[in-house]
Amino acid sequence: MEWVEVRGKSADIAIEAAMKELGASDREQIDVEVIQEPEKGFLGFGGQDAIVKVKLRPQGGRKRRRRRKGSGDRGNDGDRSQGGKPDNGRGGRTQTPSKAAERQGGGRSQNKRGDRRDSAPTKQPRQREEKPDVDIEEQAPVVEEFLSGLVSAFGLEGSVSVRVDDEVIIADVTGPQTEAMVGPRGSTIEAIHELSKTVLQRQTQSSARLRLDIAGYGERRRQALAIYANQLIDQLLEDGGEVTLEPMSAGDRKVIHDAAAERTGVRSYSEGQSPQRYVVLAAAGSDEEE
Repeated sequence: MEWVEVRGKSADIAIEAAMKELGASDREQIDVEVIQEPEKGFLGFGGQDAIVKVKLRPQGGRKRRRRRKGSGDRGNDGDRSQGGKPDNGRGGRTQTPSKAAERQGGGRSQNKRGDRRDSAPTKQPRQREEKPDVDIEEQAPVVEEFLSGLVSAFGLEGSVSVRVDDEVIIADVTGPQTEAMVGPRGSTIEAIHELSKTVLQRQTQSSARLRLDIAGYGERRRQALAIYANQLIDQLLEDGGEVTLEPMSAGDRKVIHDAAAERTGVRSYSEGQSPQRYVVLAAAGSDEEE
């Protein structure tokens, strides 16, 4: 049975949809593989659905074991004497040549396997060639070429501009039709960002920091985050304490940190591990450790 890939708001919802598609009524009847865990969006951006792969488990009865006819089976002619005992001259069971050899010579079959194992050539580990790091100025054209080809592949009219600023590659994709590359809640632009970093890593064996903006989406998002951060800071200055934000990317966390740095009486720090790393905003009088 082939796997069925289903997307849903949560893994349970996706599994239930897959069960309906496969006609399964019990989870014991299926095998499940979670491809992607769901993530909540922030300000309507950046969320992603859960993706699971489901297939039916094989439903088959137990197979009967086949009996091999050998020297001990009653149906063989000449294997037993008239008295029902083996006709080996001693009244005992006959030994097959392989078993007798194993007892007398230490196991011929095992020695054969051992000889094969000893005679097999040992594989030498492949040594990976180390390539020198590529300068960031040489990495930028790789990003520009990839994004330009992607715009053409989408069949859209747009232009790509790439520059280097403070050891960061900044790529802007502009054009009236490039809004289609943003996707719902920025899901497509996030995928393009990851693809760009992967291409950069494979072609140059280096990976500089990359900031991607398509159709002005990134700038609008940064402005929305800055407004939201300042609203939280105003609340902290009035009530005190601290506020824990939802997990977000490194670029979004930087916007929050920059907003906190411009205000007095409040501090910010990050906690957790990526991709679940988040920002904590705390009033200056809070005793929480950074």
